[in-house]
Amino acid sequence: MTWTFTTSLDDFRAHAGDFLAAHPAQNTVLLTVVHRLAERGPDVFGERPPAFGWWRGPAGGSAGGPVEGAFLRTPPFGPRLSVMPEAAAAELAVELAAAGAEFTEVSGVGGGADAVRAFGAAWTAATGAGQSVRFNERLYRLDELTDPPRPPAGRYRSAAPDDRDLAIRWYEEFLVEAGVDLPNIPQAVDDRIASGRLHLWEDRGHPVALAGSSPVIAGMSRIGPVYTPADQRGRGYASAVTAAASAHALAEGATEVLLYTDLANPTSNSIYQQIGYRPVEDCLILDFQA
Repeated sequence: MTWTFTTSLDDFRAHAGDFLAAHPAQNTVLLTVVHRLAERGPDVFGERPPAFGWWRGPAGGSAGGPVEGAFLRTPPFGPRLSVMPEAAAAELAVELAAAGAEFTEVSGVGGGADAVRAFGAAWTAATGAGQSVRFNERLYRLDELTDPPRPPAGRYRSAAPDDRDLAIRWYEEFLVEAGVDLPNIPQAVDDRIASGRLHLWEDRGHPVALAGSSPVIAGMSRIGPVYTPADQRGRGYASAVTAAASAHALAEGATEVLLYTDLANPTSNSIYQQIGYRPVEDCLILDFQA
């Protein structure tokens, strides 16, 4: 059993790409980040270079066993874990704690809940750091898309260049409210608009909700962000724009349409199930404190 580390995206894709694609739901974040790095370059998430790794299990020995786990890190963000055995996650924490500068200064970790807990326990034991939960999330997969039970007034349309300023503002508001970071919001909005993957619900001619969708990768597309301004909530707009974005992903050829919810938000966990989403796994994001 062994981890291999690299700062080469090409090496990572060559060794771990098939493994990631074989589990597109649980590896959705890694797949989309790898796609983004390949499309926009290694500094798309920050000035420091990303780091990667893959883990081979015991079946074929350290040289020839199949890849059964992977991670990536785009500083300043913590490592994101693929689906992997808990033993692999714990081993990763120990090896990262002892690795060179490009892999240290880990401030947190995210991924499937069991793997993250195993990583967190091993990291704390190896470094003496404290830990706290930033997010408890649930990953959902679309089963059969259905219309919202109470369809709102208005209609769906794709965002256009004239919507850019509004979309940037809504992205910023969403990120503040959700407590997450996204480098270069204008570029992210521009890319979504240009590709037709930024979706709006409008009522009486005015946008009232927004949803994004990712490119189809390994048959998978993920919906997010989903945002309704505070003064427009409670009218069904989020359900409607999410359903429209999901239909768009299906039309693009996605066989698995996914989204994350915050388990602390019962409303979102309810409305997505009403339009056909079903739970896949619980996920966890931890912060570490020195």
